[in-house]
Amino acid sequence: MEHIAIDLGSRESQVCIRDEQGRILLERRVATPRLERMLAARPASRVVVETSSESLAVADAAVQHGHQVRVVPATLVRALGVGARGIKTDVRDAQVLSDASCRLDLPTVHIPAPLSRERKAMCTSRESLVRTRTHLVNTSRAFLRTRLVTLSRGAPETFPKRVRERLLKSSDGIPEHLEWLLRSIEALNEQIRLADAQLEALAKQDETCRRLMSVPGVGPVTAMRFVSTVDDVTRFKSASKLESYLGLTPGESTTGFRTQRTRLTKAGCSSTRHALGQAALVLWRIRPNDPIVVWAKAVSERVGRPKAIVALARKLARVLYAIWRSGSSYDPNHRRPASTG
Repeated sequence: MEHIAIDLGSRESQVCIRDEQGRILLERRVATPRLERMLAARPASRVVVETSSESLAVADAAVQHGHQVRVVPATLVRALGVGARGIKTDVRDAQVLSDASCRLDLPTVHIPAPLSRERKAMCTSRESLVRTRTHLVNTSRAFLRTRLVTLSRGAPETFPKRVRERLLKSSDGIPEHLEWLLRSIEALNEQIRLADAQLEALAKQDETCRRLMSVPGVGPVTAMRFVSTVDDVTRFKSASKLESYLGLTPGESTTGFRTQRTRLTKAGCSSTRHALGQAALVLWRIRPNDPIVVWAKAVSERVGRPKAIVALARKLARVLYAIWRSGSSYDPNHRRPASTG
């Protein structure tokens, strides 16, 4: 079996192919869009790539043409020798990866299903729109402060209207450059509204998302984010494994006889972790008598509200995991069956 290592680039990629004995059979640069054609012409091999924006598309093409695929985490490649002694070139990186593949059965990251990737891309695009709107709103507020103008609190959707109503009462009126920002915010409001409507429709069509949304505080965006990140719930043997994957567990620094818990590892998808945090905050506010909120408030008395919200987000992840695994819906009074052993 051949070992095909590809150092991916946006335009061109470096390819190094070795035989089972580790001898280099071919080294060359290939235009990245033409990699699929090259893979189709090779016998069944092991294809090794480093995680990057292009890696999943190349992995799909390799699997389609009968190859084994290893998408190696970027955190691991340095341990394999990539960039050793401060020397890092595309040719050298491809050689190191192909040599490691000949000697080791390299670990691979999980390759999500195409549907999960599409859902994740939709959520990412929506979040980009929201971030851009927030930036424009903050820029507008900064200018208003130079005019000693303050606005009452309100939703971003009503921000342009509130600004115009406030400034039209003054003699200076609305500056043209501020009107640029307000029109952009209105356009973004419309795009975000359309994105929310589409995500909500997709979530309602998906059985898993519908069951996850039975949990108070979990809406279409959180459900879609969670489902697209987890992809296949059976790959996690326990809820604790999932919590660790999402970066919701504290780290640990153990030296000698001293064991110290550190802050959250924050591994995995930050957007999913943020969505769970927002869902926990909503649940805290709208369902104060829910059993898990009562539990979280008891935690807050010991460690404070911010840490309690994080603990509630971690608990939500466990609840969503259990609902997905069991095929059930949210039951606030659910109790784990007593052990008979």
